[in-house]
This record gives sequence, structure tokens and C-alpha cells, in this order.
Amino acid sequence: MPAIVEVRDLHKSFTRGTETIEVLQGLTLDVGEGEFLALMGPSGSGKTTLLNLIAGLDRPTAGSITVGPNAISAMSESELARWRTRHVGFVFQFYYLLPVLTAYENVELPLLLLPLSKAQRRKQVENALDLVGLSDRMTHRPGQLSGGQQQRVGIARALVTDPTLIVADEPTGDLDTKSADAILTLLDVVRGQLNKTIIMVTHDPKAAARAQRTLHLEKGQLVLDTAAV
Repeated sequence: MPAIVEVRDLHKSFTRGTETIEVLQGLTLDVGEGEFLALMGPSGSGKTTLLNLIAGLDRPTAGSITVGPNAISAMSESELARWRTRHVGFVFQFYYLLPVLTAYENVELPLLLLPLSKAQRRKQVENALDLVGLSDRMTHRPGQLSGGQQQRVGIARALVTDPTLIVADEPTGDLDTKSADAILTLLDVVRGQLNKTIIMVTHDPKAAARAQRTLHLEKGQLVLDTAAV
């Protein structure tokens, strides 16, 4: 499959007082279009930093990141913000749904930043909620939904803008085994039916096993690359 994400000689460091902490050290990787990739590694290995850099939430110290035709590592902050709105869907461990809004309204939020009519927004929201199996829950608020259902709303919100890339940070970390398995199955359906590229950070080997490929990071470097059988 052609690469949709290209990372080249990526470095990321942070300064703490007089100390410089190297989080990523010369990392290079490709992610194929329509690939489901898992990132694993111990705390502090750099996996979440890498995810944030690919998603345009942070800037590299050195090196380059290209997503599709866009060299995002060369963008300004305002350009990155516009790019994220159109091209990246985010799925979080703790859902980050607004409790006063319905499932429909939570999913609609990213669309309010785009030049769409109310009718266009409604069609995209309803399609996204239908895909995750929650058409009958669109008027429910988060407090009226189970954890698994709330994460499904989170996935619908990530999908509603038809993004190039979906990034998921521990998407099953707050769920029981059954709900976690259902969410991973849904992510695989999204990848298969919509050809979405998914990059997932996880500590759970069972979750990583559902991806097509797993990258293992340690001390900011790629130490192992395994493909699912």
C-alpha cells in the first residue's frame, strides 16, 4: 500500500530547567494508506509524542513529517490548526464528550468549524452515528450512555469530517474487556469499509494484536516492527 504518512529523521526534545530531554531520536517510518498501526512501548518511550507530532498537535525539533501531499512539519500554527480540522479525527481514552450536549451535538462539533449548511451537517452526523450503531441514541447525553457507547460517539465524532487520518490514544484504556473488543472491531470496520488510516497508541498487547502492524518504541527509537499474522 502507498505511504500516506512519511516520517523522516524525526527528533523531539524538551527543555526542563537546564536539562534537555531527548524524547525522539532520529525516528523514520512510513504508514500505508488504509493501514491500522499500533504504537507500543513503556511510559516515556515517545509513543504519545510521536502520535501528537503526526496529528499536528506538536512540532518536531528536527526532521520532517508529511501526511498525504502536506508537509505538516513546515506549517505555521494557524496552517496546522486548519489542517487538523479537515484531516485528523481524534479518539481519546476518556472520550472528552461535553456532558450538556447530546450524542448528535457532540458529533456535530467539529463540523461547526467548516463551511457547511445545517442540512449538510445533519447528513454527516447521522451517517457517522449510523456507522457506529448509535442512530437510536443521538438524543441521549453522555451520562445516559455506557462507556462503550460514549467511545462510539467519540469515534463518530472522529469520523464526521471524513478525515485523512484517525489517531487513537489508548481508546480502550477505560473500558471493560467486552466493550474494548467491540471498539477494536469497530475501528477495524472503519479501516476496512472506509479505507481510513488509523494510528493507535496502546499499552494492551491484545489491543495491539488487532492492528495490522505494531511498532515498538523504546527511549525514543524504533526497536521492533511486527506485522499481524
